[in-house]
Amino acid sequence: MWKALQHRRLWLLAWCLFTALGSLLLARLELVQLREDFETDARIAHRLLSQRAVQHDAVLAMLALLQPASAPGLSAAPEQRLASVYPQILGVQQRGAGSRWVDATLAAAEERSRSSHQVVLANSQLAQGNFQLLLAAEPNSYALRIDVRSMVPWSEWPTAPNTTPQTSPVRLVLQQAGQEFVIQPGRIGDGGWRFEFHKHLATDSQPFDVVALRQVGWGELPWRWMLVWAIAVAALLAALHAVQRQRRERRRAEELLRLGQVARLNTLGELAAGMAHELNQPLTAMLANTQAASRLLDDDPPELATARSAMAQAVEQARRASSVVGRLRRAVERPDLAGPLQPVHLQDAVRDALYLLEPECARRGVHPSVHNSTPNIRVLAEPVALEQIVHNLLMNALQALEQTPVAERRLTLGISAENQHGQLTVQDSGPGIPPEVLPRIFEPFFSTRRGGLGLGLNLCESLASGMGATLDASNVAPHGAALRLTLPLAR
Repeated sequence: MWKALQHRRLWLLAWCLFTALGSLLLARLELVQLREDFETDARIAHRLLSQRAVQHDAVLAMLALLQPASAPGLSAAPEQRLASVYPQILGVQQRGAGSRWVDATLAAAEERSRSSHQVVLANSQLAQGNFQLLLAAEPNSYALRIDVRSMVPWSEWPTAPNTTPQTSPVRLVLQQAGQEFVIQPGRIGDGGWRFEFHKHLATDSQPFDVVALRQVGWGELPWRWMLVWAIAVAALLAALHAVQRQRRERRRAEELLRLGQVARLNTLGELAAGMAHELNQPLTAMLANTQAASRLLDDDPPELATARSAMAQAVEQARRASSVVGRLRRAVERPDLAGPLQPVHLQDAVRDALYLLEPECARRGVHPSVHNSTPNIRVLAEPVALEQIVHNLLMNALQALEQTPVAERRLTLGISAENQHGQLTVQDSGPGIPPEVLPRIFEPFFSTRRGGLGLGLNLCESLASGMGATLDASNVAPHGAALRLTLPLAR
């Protein structure tokens, strides 16, 4: 029972291990895919914003290049034209020749632009969603005020499937000098895995960092596929377990068949030996009587030839019967199991016998318990004979337990060593052996079980004696029987 429970625990542990490893792999693959999708979308967003930022530089360069020779009166014309083409441009300011910027910030920016010959950031109000760019030129300089939200090309904006920029899980902001403008709020929670993306816009005139964040929660893991994987692993392990159980049952059946064949041969040998012994006496007497009659009839003159012929035929038939019985005995004589003795682990023989009888124990609701006070006991025995003895002792105990209620059935095996001998005790909680039967328990053809031949224990005793071992039986209190097999220890 304990071994079967431990076996089931190992299969459950294997299922948990393979399910966990597969689920971790699926989760990792999903996280890798989500990160790749996130980084792809973030790069697309960065590229689109960079294109707009570069476009602002191009607009200022165009204004400086195409400015009229005479600036007065034309300051509003660029704004009127550009606002209709570029909705992110809120306004255009122009400083003509001989005039000065009213805003000192723009004047300082013009000096920086003139020295660098590039577009510069004049005034950043990123938190309010706008900023100013300026390009110094001759005779006129130009400044643009840009609306950050309008510069986002929403028609080309990357979003995850089944989402919109408002419901996207990705948070995207523009950052600059401690200021921040949220382009896409996203859903950022606690726990899980966080992906980040930082990259500067592709122009130095607008020193904004594009920052994208993605929070992957536990609910976004591929739980459905993990469940499918767990079911698949369970099905595969169940199939493997079924195959293994079939192979184990087949091996057990083959071993039981082998033991049964050996037992049948031994039983048949005992039976033949008994029959030969029982028949030889009457046959011998018949032979002696017929020979005597032949001699007596020899002294009587009447019909002597006929009497002698009849007696000769009787003698011949008796001899023939004796010869037939002798040949039968030689043909079915028990094979010699008392071959060279060798060291055998007693607990291994017990374990193998219990393994073979596991279905019989389960059918009777018996859970054997083994008490091994001296581990690794090695005894001198013939392995097949020892295996058959243990098998027969256990079967006798199981048959005795059939007469006991299931709740009271106990089967205990004790293994011990003492005085240069190893001992195996098979004890059951059955009805025990009646006192008047106990002295005859090992006699051939004596059985208290209905339908029994009475050769099992006799065979066990014969096999034990052939190995220099002893087998004895006794009753135990309050009820039950114990059979003890004592074998010499191996040096």
